Amino acid sequence: MRKVTVHLESISPYSQSRQHDVPKLDKETHEAYEKRTWREKANYDENGIIYIPAMALKQALDAAAKKLGDQIPGKGKATYTKFFVADVICDANVPLGIHKDDVASITINANADGVRGSGKRVKRTFPVIPQWSAEATFTILDDTVTPEVFERTLTAAGIGIGIGRFRAEKGGLNGRFRPTKFSWSKI
Repeated sequence: MRKVTVHLESISPYSQSRQHDVPKLDKETHEAYEKRTWREKANYDENGIIYIPAMALKQALDAAAKKLGDQIPGKGKATYTKFFVADVICDANVPLGIHKDDVASITINANADGVRGSGKRVKRTFPVIPQWSAEATFTILDDTVTPEVFERTLTAAGIGIGIGRFRAEKGGLNGRFRPTKFSWSKI
């Protein structure tokens, strides 16, 4: 087993779209509701500090492992995918050091039902972070995932999968990042 702390830096803006359950006020228009509640679409802790959900990084890694399809030497056609899914964990949410009240926003014309090409469009406002850097810690439970394999897969996840709303994996431009430093330790 190994732990790795990784310094991550943004390549493109990061935008979040967390579902929230802030109730609409009596007779409040859709536009007024969006204007009042868009910050609630950010993931933030009890102090209002925005974070990258640990599962966003985990799922980006899993998707990159599947996309790469790298085979395990000496194991026939077996790939690393199942080892990333079962044995690699992002240990905690990754704070970005930005308070939700200080984050910028972007307003877009989005499909009303969230389905691309479905018809009716409405204005939606989302939090957006133009640049960020942070440290994430991962635990690798199976030594089949070597440091070299992990580093290659996380790099591919940052460039080709991304995190957040309108990320690369979904054909978007946001949420791309690069790892700049890896600090490894054995458990």
